[in-house]
Amino acid sequence: MSGISARDAEPVAIIAGNGRLPLYVAEAAREAGTPAFIVQLRGEGGNDWSDFEHMDADLGGFRPVVAALQKRGIRRVVLSGGVRSRPELTSLRPTARVIWSLPAILKKLRSGGDDKVLRMVIDLFERHGFEIIAAQNIAGDLLATAGTLGAVALDREARADIDAAARAARVIGSMDIGQGAVSLGGRVVALEGAEGTDQMLERVRAMREAGRISQKRRGVLVKLCKPQQDLRADLPSIGPETVRAAAAAGLGGIAVEAGRALVLDRAEAIAEADRAGLFLLGLEPDTAMKPVL
Repeated sequence: MSGISARDAEPVAIIAGNGRLPLYVAEAAREAGTPAFIVQLRGEGGNDWSDFEHMDADLGGFRPVVAALQKRGIRRVVLSGGVRSRPELTSLRPTARVIWSLPAILKKLRSGGDDKVLRMVIDLFERHGFEIIAAQNIAGDLLATAGTLGAVALDREARADIDAAARAARVIGSMDIGQGAVSLGGRVVALEGAEGTDQMLERVRAMREAGRISQKRRGVLVKLCKPQQDLRADLPSIGPETVRAAAAAGLGGIAVEAGRALVLDRAEAIAEADRAGLFLLGLEPDTAMKPVL
């Protein structure tokens, strides 16, 4: 697998969406001796880039991004962080190389799920000679490890909920809808859509308060890669905010796929989970990839 080593001083561009992941990747690159140039997508910020060379770009502004990278001799690109919005037609600035593909690009932007859009972005960069590097190739310590991550163990009921939520997550993932599902008492009660994980958990909290779901059984959140997902972009991720949202929803734990999910602010996330009595679990790949019955 191609990536970046501590001896590699060739610069890398980080296309930064929202969340803290882009900052972690940039800091990891710097620690490895790799200069990082940040392309912050407008409207998706939140991180302080004053210590890094950076530029702002519209989501549809591909041409100025390519020019900036070529000017700096950058060949490798990392896609990092979430993207909440899709570009408007008037903001698209394609290069001459891809202008004839504009109708297909517009179709994917308007109707495609996140996976299709990310694949399109990867393809656009590769057409211009760039190499896409996975975030985990730079910040590998963010990858979830197998087994229980904190002090809280899971029980038999939680295992049944993990199985149910994992099957549901795989189904919606194969349809390019989302990566997460919540099961409670062996029943899937929420599926992640375009709104994201935190908003899904807010729905679970509201349903519990309204008596729509049991207030005694806790339930589990499972997040998995989509079966067809390109692992170079948009791995499932959790962090302290996810743990707090799960606790507010009354859940008993969170499970992600070991080696194919990211745990941000790991020490803080584990501490939050321990305080709330939630388990954090890295699923073995063969467990996470059980066939759908």
